[in-house]
Amino acid sequence: MVMHGDDARQQALRARAYQLAESGRFDGAHAVEQALIAEGWPNAAAALQSSYARKAISERCLAAKPH
Repeated sequence: MVMHGDDARQQALRARAYQLAESGRFDGAHAVEQALIAEGWPNAAAALQSSYARKAISERCLAAKPH
């Protein structure tokens, strides 16, 4: 069972991941994950392990790159 606090932290972490992805500074989900860990999100890898989350982050990274 997931605790409400854990769910809120997961949502906050995903929101931050999307912010980073949309910044245009990262090439994909792995780079965003590493940045989150560097920022002090120790559970970043677990929170972003779903293929859906990784795909969404990678797509945002790609969309943010200058064309």
